[in-house]
Amino acid sequence: MNKILPIIGIAILGFVFYGVFTQATKSIKSKRVECQTKTITFEKINIDEPIKEAITSLKNGKYEIISDIEYSKYMKSNLINILSKEQSDEKLKKVLEKYISSNSEITSGKKVLINYYIYENDKEDSGKKNNDAKSYAGYLVFEFKYDNKLVYKIQTDYMNLDGNDIDDRMDCAVNSFISIN
Repeated sequence: MNKILPIIGIAILGFVFYGVFTQATKSIKSKRVECQTKTITFEKINIDEPIKEAITSLKNGKYEIISDIEYSKYMKSNLINILSKEQSDEKLKKVLEKYISSNSEITSGKKVLINYYIYENDKEDSGKKNNDAKSYAGYLVFEFKYDNKLVYKIQTDYMNLDGNDIDDRMDCAVNSFISIN
């Protein structure tokens, strides 16, 4: 009996150290949501801000959109003739429709501000540092603000020059926000 207690103690310490080690060495690039693994994606969650209230407002259809598109300047733009800011906003509204509760009532209250922009990768820009910087078609940056406070920010690449995967990346950004626990 006296020999078993130290063995059990060592085993428990081993499990604790293993758990701490695996959490400490977890890659910073690990992704919370499966859609984030499709392209390079970065996110910032401000846990000190009212995330739950912001998600509830969005699910209740209380949101406002501010957007911009930055087309390439040095190379011929692939997006300029196929995607306007208004068309992009319509794409986002379609994405948002599937996250809004069908029995929600739009009541007075605070809205979530969705401030986003689409950047078309300018492959002719001499400031590009390496070929990896030229491997994607562009990226989207979404900021979700509630009560004038940034609660969530995500940047995700889109890969197709014609922008036909932008809807999917918008969906990933909204899904990533909605899925915060």
